[in-house]
Amino acid sequence: MLIQVPVYGHVYRSRPGETAVRSWCERELAGGPGTRSPYDLTADGRPTRVHVLEGGPGTPVLVLSGAVLSSAALTGLARLVRADRTVILADMPGQPGLSCSRRVSGRRPAAYGAWLDALLPQVTDRPVVLLGHSLGAVAALSSLPSPLVKGMLLVGPAGLADPVLGLERLLATCTWRFSPGERTSLRLLDALCGPRGAGPGPGPHPLEEWMTLVGRHCRVGSLPGMLRGEEFGDWRGTPVTVATGSHDRVFSPALLHGAARRLLDTGVHVVEGAGHLVPYEAPHRVRELLRLVS
Repeated sequence: MLIQVPVYGHVYRSRPGETAVRSWCERELAGGPGTRSPYDLTADGRPTRVHVLEGGPGTPVLVLSGAVLSSAALTGLARLVRADRTVILADMPGQPGLSCSRRVSGRRPAAYGAWLDALLPQVTDRPVVLLGHSLGAVAALSSLPSPLVKGMLLVGPAGLADPVLGLERLLATCTWRFSPGERTSLRLLDALCGPRGAGPGPGPHPLEEWMTLVGRHCRVGSLPGMLRGEEFGDWRGTPVTVATGSHDRVFSPALLHGAARRLLDTGVHVVEGAGHLVPYEAPHRVRELLRLVS
């Protein structure tokens, strides 16, 4: 009989669960022409796995995935964008994926920012664009301005406003956490995606297996609320583009418009037909937005 040993203070509920999630990620990220072998480094004391997809001559992009989408769930986006530029993938610490499994406690924005400050000079020696989705945007906004950052694209960003906890998403999240499986994973994906991204057509949803693994084996925390003034890096003078899905129920266009203008002096690009998982739902649109940044 397999004994599930709890791993306290970590994102994974057990060692076998961690193995299952990491194996899925390794499989999704493996292979593909021009992909360097993954390498491990330590950033602010946290082990971090980095994958690099060599690409076109444009400014490289460092992708910081959100709390639901790991780098492995964004291989479609990475392989599309690499036609323009090199893509660097690094999972956030304390989130499901291939980086540090130890959960981030205390003032999480400061910890994410410090991690990114330490990570950046280890993965590039020339300026990059930071692509932060959801929780990844918190790391970008909380990091220190650097000559290694040419611009930022924040998609469905946490940190600019408090997330909306709608009844449909709350119920879908609770049932997924307490009874993870195909049905509850699909229900949560329906709540997170827009009508265009939720229905993949015949066959299983591409993210169904990932969501079920995360539901069964991981402790998924809530998104941070609005960043405090001292938690923002001084990004004046750095091009920042904000985007969100027209059907994003977590950070809607209406919620972000005022905050983006007030805090970053920028507007909000609305990705029609998409929900909160824009990098997965509308990768071609993300590619276009990256071209606007650099």
